[in-house]
Amino acid sequence: MLRRAAGTGLAIVLTLAGAPIAVANPNPKPTVAPPTDCGDMSVCIGAGIDGSDNKPAAPEHGRTGKTAARKPGKKPTCAVNAGVGHVTVGDQGPQDGTIKMPCNDPELGQFSGGCYYKPAQPPPPASDPAWKGHKPGSGAIYQRTCPIGTADDPNNTQLQGFVWMAKPPAAAAVDPAQLAREAVDKMTLLGPKIGITPKPGGKGVVGMPVYMWTAKGAETFGPNVASASAGGVTVKATAKVSRIVWNLGDGSSVTCTTAGTPYRAEYGKAPSPDCGHHYSEPSSTQPSGKFHVTATSTWSIDWQGGGQTGQLTEVRNSAVDITVVEVQVLN
Repeated sequence: MLRRAAGTGLAIVLTLAGAPIAVANPNPKPTVAPPTDCGDMSVCIGAGIDGSDNKPAAPEHGRTGKTAARKPGKKPTCAVNAGVGHVTVGDQGPQDGTIKMPCNDPELGQFSGGCYYKPAQPPPPASDPAWKGHKPGSGAIYQRTCPIGTADDPNNTQLQGFVWMAKPPAAAAVDPAQLAREAVDKMTLLGPKIGITPKPGGKGVVGMPVYMWTAKGAETFGPNVASASAGGVTVKATAKVSRIVWNLGDGSSVTCTTAGTPYRAEYGKAPSPDCGHHYSEPSSTQPSGKFHVTATSTWSIDWQGGGQTGQLTEVRNSAVDITVVEVQVLN
């Protein structure tokens, strides 16, 4: 019915083996679920996001770039409840009546109330019956495409074509939490820009104080601020590193709640005041001859907007290799 190219998301959702979906329901208009967030602020009725929400692991070496944790594997979908057990797909008989489809389609427009609506461009002339006596400028004409048919009208021909509407199709409620995730996605959150004594390429001595720190940039420690808006709602998110866990490569770890203190020559043998370590053995005990040091930052992200507040968490890491030797004392 939709005349779409094979392989598009819409065709996959709405057809099986080339057969259109038919709803064995005497009511030609399907009922719809209550308006809820559609995941990408598209207009829709009901919502569900397919795909994994698992966060990809950051690479151990180097720094990660923009977060991609909230980008689902598939586009957000909208759900229409056409009556449980009354949807026929091909020759499989009655199926569950909850049908999912893209919330927003580039060709068909936005989804609302079981149909897609797209402003007619160009709009029909004022004499066109689609205006129903209204003058251009009073409301608007939309191209309506309804992919869900009934048993009596599989192609839903009664609802296809131009339709005059006084207001745009009803939009789903904007979810501030989703806007917060979009705001975070605009940020560049990196692992620590590692500073450590001894420096990579240099040599430290067993028992001498080790200083660990990171540069206090917006991308490496925070604060990092971004916002996202939709439907008149704006959410602001602020990300800061709340802790850095240093795995020192000798089996020990140190958790620091500050960026650490950069080492200076005048500190001599004094230990770091806030983020330090002492090695009790040389790095020659390691297969590589070096200690592999990994610093993992936890970004705590506070957001507010739309009358709501919340918190998100992101994790990033960086790594370096250092050499620590023993000093031989001669009698």
